[in-house]
Amino acid sequence: MGDTDVTDATFETVVVLGSGTMGAGIAQVAATAGSRAWLVDTSLDRAHEGRDAIDKSLQRLLDKGKIEAEERDRILARVHATEDRDAAVAAADVIVEAVPEKLDLKREIIADVASKAPGTCLLGTNTSSLSIAAIAEGCGAEDRVVGLHFFNPVPIMQLLEIVRGAATSDATVTAARAFGTHVGKESILVKDVPGFATSRLGVLLGLEAMRMVQDGVASAEDVDKAMELGYRHPMGPLKLTDLVGLDVRLAIAEHLHTELGSAAFEPPQLLRDLVAAGKLGRKSGEGFYTY
Repeated sequence: MGDTDVTDATFETVVVLGSGTMGAGIAQVAATAGSRAWLVDTSLDRAHEGRDAIDKSLQRLLDKGKIEAEERDRILARVHATEDRDAAVAAADVIVEAVPEKLDLKREIIADVASKAPGTCLLGTNTSSLSIAAIAEGCGAEDRVVGLHFFNPVPIMQLLEIVRGAATSDATVTAARAFGTHVGKESILVKDVPGFATSRLGVLLGLEAMRMVQDGVASAEDVDKAMELGYRHPMGPLKLTDLVGLDVRLAIAEHLHTELGSAAFEPPQLLRDLVAAGKLGRKSGEGFYTY
């Protein structure tokens, strides 16, 4: 992409690899913006589950009067589910991988699609903490790989954290910013360091909130209320942890603790105990709260 002018990209076709919560959300905002959005997963059933989640999300917006029925139908018609990754990426303008936070898996996927997508395709990774340079290493298109870190729930959260790897070109950053604007997000640009900006700050706050509960300083409800009412956070750090998933937060904390060598990122025993007990937050029905 380095010598290719992508600043006027139309983002006609957006391919999202991984149809879970984040992948479905990214596909939804792309389709809402007018792009053809492909949800790709390892099986057609899983891809359709992601599309069904978008259908339910759009229905909630319709029920709240935020969109009309015709608009819902138009958006959903732009979302396509497939297990044929090669066919989907062959005509992609933007690819965003949204698979689990496993470096080897992300690296393998980026290397594969980099060799099969058009040479002007923006190659994005939705990682929240892994190194962009490490994910891009050896893919043959390191200059086109960029962090596109969306936030959950993607249709609601306004931020897009763009992470520039060591080899990411100026043209790629420009295209990433334009893509963020296209899907209605405000973007920030950060350096490729462990935890970037958002995970580093957010995880640190969440871990300290857990220590406070662990030490009996206050209940989870009151810790959250302190940040919601005292600092105008829309959601307290423990509610947010339940939304993200305690297992996800634990994995990120362990990664940051290893990479940064700071005791501040050492996971509290309470977090380890909850994850070991299968209390992972909303997705399991119980975390710091019961659902």
